[in-house]
Amino acid sequence: MSLRISTASRKISSYEGGAKMSGIGGGSLYGFGGGSMGGLGSSYGGAICSGYGGSGFGGGVGFGSASLAGGNYGGNYRSSSSVSMSGAYGAGDSVFLAGAEKETMQNLNSRLANYLEKVRSLEEANAELERKIRHWYEKNGPGAPGVTRDYSKYHHMIDELRNQIMNVTIENANVVLQIDNARLAADDFRMKFENELFLRQSVEGDINGLRRVLDDLTMNRSDLEAQLESLTEELAYLKKNHEEEITLLRSSSTGDVTVEMNAAPGIDLTKLLNDMRAQYEDLAEQNRREAEEQFIKMSQPLQQQIHDDAGAASTARNELIELKRSFQSLEIELQSLLAKKASLEGTLAETEGNYSTQLSQLQIQVSSLEEQLQQIRAETECQNSEYQQLLGIKTRLEMEIETYRRLLDGESFKDSDNTTILIILCSFLTVSVLLTRQKFKSEVIIILFFQKQYIAICIDLVYLKIHHTKLKIFPHEQFHFIK
Repeated sequence: MSLRISTASRKISSYEGGAKMSGIGGGSLYGFGGGSMGGLGSSYGGAICSGYGGSGFGGGVGFGSASLAGGNYGGNYRSSSSVSMSGAYGAGDSVFLAGAEKETMQNLNSRLANYLEKVRSLEEANAELERKIRHWYEKNGPGAPGVTRDYSKYHHMIDELRNQIMNVTIENANVVLQIDNARLAADDFRMKFENELFLRQSVEGDINGLRRVLDDLTMNRSDLEAQLESLTEELAYLKKNHEEEITLLRSSSTGDVTVEMNAAPGIDLTKLLNDMRAQYEDLAEQNRREAEEQFIKMSQPLQQQIHDDAGAASTARNELIELKRSFQSLEIELQSLLAKKASLEGTLAETEGNYSTQLSQLQIQVSSLEEQLQQIRAETECQNSEYQQLLGIKTRLEMEIETYRRLLDGESFKDSDNTTILIILCSFLTVSVLLTRQKFKSEVIIILFFQKQYIAICIDLVYLKIHHTKLKIFPHEQFHFIK
């Protein structure tokens, strides 16, 4: 015959003022007299069942008092033949059973009543906790109808921030528009300035060309004046020579010499000289008139050109002065626009910095709210897991109550060789106990599951003490008890 038992270690936190229980209660595995299976009572705010807490396997087995295996089963557990476990384990002898059966049964009944009372209180606490969890889910759950967080206190702030953002956006758009207008105006002024500069350079080029023409005309005038002076000097020299010749001739003709010759008439020198004088005078006058006419003819277009150039130069000078004045005014306006642009850019940068700071603060608030929401969800999941654990504990307690009732009613598990097997599963402890007894023998094998190992202990019940101990390590996943 084989029996497989698979168990898992569990840990339970206290719910009604008891301390958190871990391991095997207050004592060690082998210290049965000191409470190797104690601690369950304190885990639920008191002794749920004194058989589950206390000193371990005392009483009928002989390891203390008031334990489940000793006080309950050793003192007054009735098998199918109405024999207590102490007597039955004593090779069928009922000496120890006759006197203490009633008292042990009363003790067992009182403990069962306490256990049922604790179970009822736990069920009530579980129902209250379920009601609170259900109420919380109905009130704060994500799927609850009409469940919304109160964001009304943030609506006014959000509206103000939205209005401020809208106003700043409009102001930013206006500033950008003003900057664009200023940039366009600056571009227009720059184009005008470039055009005026080109005109100025062209006028200066024309003025330089006219200056060169004026220099040429001045040089031509100087040449003509030099020629006029030379001709005037030549004319004066000719006049002087002519006067000298006339004087000489006159002085030579003042004598009274009379010479009569019977010869051919001679040449009249005076007449000849007068003719020559008249001829030269006419020639000089003609040359003077021609030179004067040529000078006047050549100087008139030059004078007209000089007059025109002087008017153009005066006009260009006036235009240049006007352009300088316009350039200075445009430069002043450009400097003012650049300063205004710099101030607007600084204001824009400051506004962007302020609103970026406010945006970061809002993001921090949103992050904190998201963290709170995640924390609430985690708490909800934790409470849900605790609720599921409580439901599991409740189910296991109901199963154990049913098993305990069956044991109290005298039911037993028998194999084909009349070997009685009693199983006590402490699902909320880290110890599982398996009691077996060979019929017609005075030995009990207690199998403990502790720290992922199975430990088998053989006890002689005749003298109510451990006769000898056998330790055997079994796998954690499964346990086979083979006869």
